[in-house]
Amino acid sequence: MTITGIISAIVVGLIIGALGRLVVPGKQHIAIWLTLLLGIVAAFVGGWIASLFSTFWLFVLIVQIVVAAALVYLADGLYARKA
Repeated sequence: MTITGIISAIVVGLIIGALGRLVVPGKQHIAIWLTLLLGIVAAFVGGWIASLFSTFWLFVLIVQIVVAAALVYLADGLYARKA
């Protein structure tokens, strides 16, 4: 992966994190910076998972959003228990 690919994945990850937070119902108790960080992770992980099945851009985007929503949901559950 080139540096341009990494930078674009980070930018897409920020957007994916925000979309993942919107998909999860209710109020989330995690900080926005954590949501964006989870979005970056979801962009890489979701892109890798989607590439195992297809490279169609819409499928990759949907998988990334689902992974981001799952990560936000799990992080919110862990954060709510501590607080």
